Amino acid sequence: MATQELYTSPPDGLNWRVPSASSARFSWEYDEGRERLLALYQKGKDKQWDGAKRIAWDLEVDPLDPLGTPDESLTLHGTPHWAKMTERDKGELRKHYASWQFSQFLHGEQGAMVCAARIVESVPDLDAKFYSATQTMDEARHAEIYSRFLHDKIGMLYPINDDLQALLGDTLRDSRWDMPYLGMQVLIEGLALAAFGMIRDTTDKPLPKQILAYIMQDEARHVAFGRMALRDYYKQLTDAERREREEFVIEGCYLMRDRLRGVEVLENFGIPKAQAQEYSEQSEFLALFRQLLFSRIVPCVKDIGLWGKRLQEAYVDMGVFEMGNANLDQLMAQDEEIAEKLDAERFAAEEQERVAEVRDAIASGDSD
Repeated sequence: MATQELYTSPPDGLNWRVPSASSARFSWEYDEGRERLLALYQKGKDKQWDGAKRIAWDLEVDPLDPLGTPDESLTLHGTPHWAKMTERDKGELRKHYASWQFSQFLHGEQGAMVCAARIVESVPDLDAKFYSATQTMDEARHAEIYSRFLHDKIGMLYPINDDLQALLGDTLRDSRWDMPYLGMQVLIEGLALAAFGMIRDTTDKPLPKQILAYIMQDEARHVAFGRMALRDYYKQLTDAERREREEFVIEGCYLMRDRLRGVEVLENFGIPKAQAQEYSEQSEFLALFRQLLFSRIVPCVKDIGLWGKRLQEAYVDMGVFEMGNANLDQLMAQDEEIAEKLDAERFAAEEQERVAEVRDAIASGDSD
């Protein structure tokens, strides 16, 4: 079925054009480059994978419970509206929430692909261009996977959230070459990793767990790339230039904290927008998610050298200042380990099945 027929409401046109004032930069310096970045580039090449083959797409998914996450994670849970819903209604609500979440993941991954391509074009250093090229392929794979899950397993898509689109547009319109790094690698990818991780760690469904674990394994490299490139560059900025980047981060963090709440889903269930926003504010799960949202962003922002007084005050106001002390390397290592462990468990189970099949075939032959 065509994508346009699966949207809950029609998007604003089939294409979105974002004008850009950035310049394409070529480098005639073909020396080896920075050792750490080239090592990451090598890892990016070595870790390429095919989403059509690595993921077990034959696994069944219940459209009325696609993610298997606790009902407490739904904004309506515990409200008068929830009490009036039938089991079928609750299943439809789960379907819509899963569709909304994975649709935003899909649109964000397309944005990440465009940003990575923009970095290839605009970053001045050849070693960074090399790595960005591998990331562009990663993001294309992620968009392909989320699109397939939405089309084949849920059968419903949501348009891009207005505020996510606004942040993505601001990131792409800026003529400074470092802004796609900052807007996408640090803010939007940081948000995505928090959401991916929460679902990965709470779902009891094998297919979404595979999808999220494998994609997060890639994202661990992407965050490392952004940290390396921006940490080096931001040491050279003037105080005024650094403050400009910090203001961009502050605005983006407040936007993501306050706006990405899935209100569109509740509106589709006949709940007025003001009431939907109130339910979102009262949700204990959403409050927890808002905290986890910054678990990847705050330590990364601090690590790259954006840690002025105004930014620190904003993080105090959001209640996430202490997250600046989190060990980002450890979080990323855990993401890689979870994916590798999942692979090992899957292959071990498949090997046991093959051994059992051979044993049964031999036993059947003996009985004949």
